[in-house]
Amino acid sequence: MDIKKRIGTYIKQGSAGAYYKCYVPPKLPPVPSLQMEQLYPYLDKAIHAVAELNALAKSIPNASLFIYMYVRKEALLSSQIEGTQSSFADLMLFEHDQKPDVAIEDVEEVSHYVSAIHYGLERIKEGFPLSLRLIREIHQVLLSGGRGIHKSPGQFRRSQNWIGGSRPGNALFVPPSPEYLKDCLSDFEKFLYDEKYAYHILIKAGLVHVQFETIHPFLDGNGRVGRLLIILMLCENGFIADPILYLSLYLKQNRKLYYELLQQVRENGAWEAWLEFFLQGVAHSAKQACMTIEKINHLFAQDMLLIDALGKARFSVEKVFEYLKKLPQLSVAVVAQELGMSEPTARTALDHLQQLNIVEEITGKKRNRTYVYKKYLDILEQGAEPL
Repeated sequence: MDIKKRIGTYIKQGSAGAYYKCYVPPKLPPVPSLQMEQLYPYLDKAIHAVAELNALAKSIPNASLFIYMYVRKEALLSSQIEGTQSSFADLMLFEHDQKPDVAIEDVEEVSHYVSAIHYGLERIKEGFPLSLRLIREIHQVLLSGGRGIHKSPGQFRRSQNWIGGSRPGNALFVPPSPEYLKDCLSDFEKFLYDEKYAYHILIKAGLVHVQFETIHPFLDGNGRVGRLLIILMLCENGFIADPILYLSLYLKQNRKLYYELLQQVRENGAWEAWLEFFLQGVAHSAKQACMTIEKINHLFAQDMLLIDALGKARFSVEKVFEYLKKLPQLSVAVVAQELGMSEPTARTALDHLQQLNIVEEITGKKRNRTYVYKKYLDILEQGAEPL
């Protein structure tokens, strides 16, 4: 197969003593065409795994809670790939107006990612197409505070950026310079809209992700937006009904190979190798999501049986238990304030939950104690430990 047409053009930029070469990718789809017979086994497994996840998600009683938590896990993982040090517990505390244990900027970045996911999905539900305009709007939400506020939120870059190194001249990769950006993005958007290429949506999402990362159109946030594009495409297409499939854990665990394969596409036109990896990630992530749903439902059912045996006390305990599902780490004061209980009632309910080994008290203090639904938090945090 002659892959020359799959490889982009390196263009000399800069001035004397500071020359560098930026990379301008060829437009999608790849030419020569993808070797689909090589990809079909991986595609079939990915489609089957996602179908199982869709079916399971429809059957669970707490689907909205699972989506609520899974969106946050994706935000956390995608941000960790970029270097943030926030944990799941930190994000939960921050979202409930409590002080996390890490730099506030790290948690803010994750929280903005949650907002960007919701914003993009809402716009798509309203019928707005996935487009350059929507991508800029999502980027503006993503960088609306913290470190990103000075990186031109919602605006395509007007200066050269690069990946790795201290300047374009010693960088690992230099995306298209600003004068080529408009044409690259125009071709990118045409491919997003174009339905004449009969690719399955998973193949198209894999192509779009790499092309976006290669164009790198923003000063900051390209990796997070590029990963978010995958879920938006799958939801817009109806391949998944809800935002329940995310690849960031897979990409975090395999990040060295992930970055190598992106570069292999640019240097050698190795689209099939990338798509094999991507489809394996989809299948793995879908199976992982199914396991997470089953573990959480089993845990909730077991713990509810213990609460049901409490007699009259179970009513206030059950209210606290339901709140723990959204905030797995809390105090008596938080329970009293959020659930409209007296502090003695909240304290008694948490004491019951501690005696049933549902929550653990983690401070060892007599006052201002903090309780954690650790078995639940452990499931949510699997793979989400800061790098």
